[in-house]
Parts: sequence; C-alpha cells; structure tokens
Amino acid sequence: MVSIVAPLIAILATLQLTASFPLEGARVNGEEIIPDVGALAEQRHQFPWQVSGKYQGDIMLKVSDRNGLIDSSARWANHAHQVATIQSAFNEFHTRTCIRFRPYVATDRDYIYIAGDPTGCWSYVGRLNGGQVVNLQLNGCVHHGVAVHELLHALGFFHQQSATERDEYVRILWNNIEPGMEHNFDKYAANQITNYNTVYDYLSIMHYDGYAFSFNGQPTMQSLRGNVQLGQIDTMTETDIIKLERMYGCRA
Repeated sequence: MVSIVAPLIAILATLQLTASFPLEGARVNGEEIIPDVGALAEQRHQFPWQVSGKYQGDIMLKVSDRNGLIDSSARWANHAHQVATIQSAFNEFHTRTCIRFRPYVATDRDYIYIAGDPTGCWSYVGRLNGGQVVNLQLNGCVHHGVAVHELLHALGFFHQQSATERDEYVRILWNNIEPGMEHNFDKYAANQITNYNTVYDYLSIMHYDGYAFSFNGQPTMQSLRGNVQLGQIDTMTETDIIKLERMYGCRA
C-alpha cells in the first residue's frame, strides 16, 4: 500500500469583511463594487460566480494589494453562520479528497486569504508566490458550493467549459452572449490544461449554466449529447474529485 501525504493548504486565520457596502459604481482596492451578488445572480438566473465581473466571471488575472480592516467589529468572527459555511466547504475537501486546509502560521510563505470585499465571488487560478485572495462577498457568495468552486480555482482549475475538447460536448451560441463578454467562453489548448484522463463533466461544479452571460434570456450553451443539465452549485462531482486528486498526485 502506498502512503499518501495529503497536500496542506494554509489559510489565513482572520477572515474579514467590509462592515458597510459603498454605493454602486464605487471601488474597493481598485475593484468595482457589486452591491448584492445574490440578487443580481437571481435576477439573471445565473450562478453567483458568473456575475462577479472578472475574467470568465470569477477569475482574477492580476495581483492587487488588499489590506485588512483594523476595526475588529467588521471581521468574519462576528458572523458565525458565514464562518461555518466556509468551514463546510473546507470540510468537503477534507472528507472527500486528499486536500487539507489548515490555519495560517507566521512561517507560511504561500497561503490563501479569505476576504469579503463587496466585489463579487472570485479567485486567482493556482498557487501564487505569497498570499493570495479568495473573495466571497457577504451578499451572495457565502454559499457552500460557491466557496468550493472558488477554492477549486485557487487549487488550479479553470472552468469545465474551457476544456480543450469542449466543442465536442457543448455548442456555444455566440449570438446570445452579451457583447463584450465573449472572452468568458475562451477555451485552452492541450499544452495549457489537461482533463487528467477524465470525460467531459456536464455537472461539474466548475461548469457554467446554460444561460451564462446571456443578454436576451436565451441559452448561451447547449449540450451536444441530448437534454443534459449544465453545471450546479451544490458539491463536487466524482469527476471533479478524480481530477483534483490526480493533479495533486494522490490518485493514480
């Protein structure tokens, strides 16, 4: 039997949020304010990470400095339900995968910082040098599935429909995509990403729904394999888990 040492991902122990939400159009640390991601997602019938205004909805492409609030009354520690929701996302990784998250210690050079800026649900993709933000806005992003989705970005995954082979499984309906949002349907070459020898996963927690970035209420993606649901916001699929564990070397 081969013994596997689970990868440990450090998280900053102090989780913070903004105490009050600025007016729409304002900016926090250079990022545009989104007053209520949950309401916007419901209005557009989309997942919260699809309306966060970043590349492909929720992928942060460049590093920006983010400073913590001094006021202790504005910290996540005063919001037990939100902290429990984020912990439940960590626990899904702990119980279903080889990934383990632990609190940050001063000697950690690389870590994830869970922030609550009112700028949507978003993450960088993969490990950066030093601390990196996973942002879960209080209004709309503090949901078990959203947290799992953003943590998977931080662990190194792009969206499922960005897969090299995606055109064999879904049709992109370009005429229904909001002008200027076409980049959200970029796909990557085989020398950039891999599916780790798994099949295309329509129900992956990393898959957009069929109406992502629609400007007219019509579908922007359709399955080429019959009437198949696209995406969900609840939990990792078995294929998500297989890919994650193969990426981190704890599954053949």
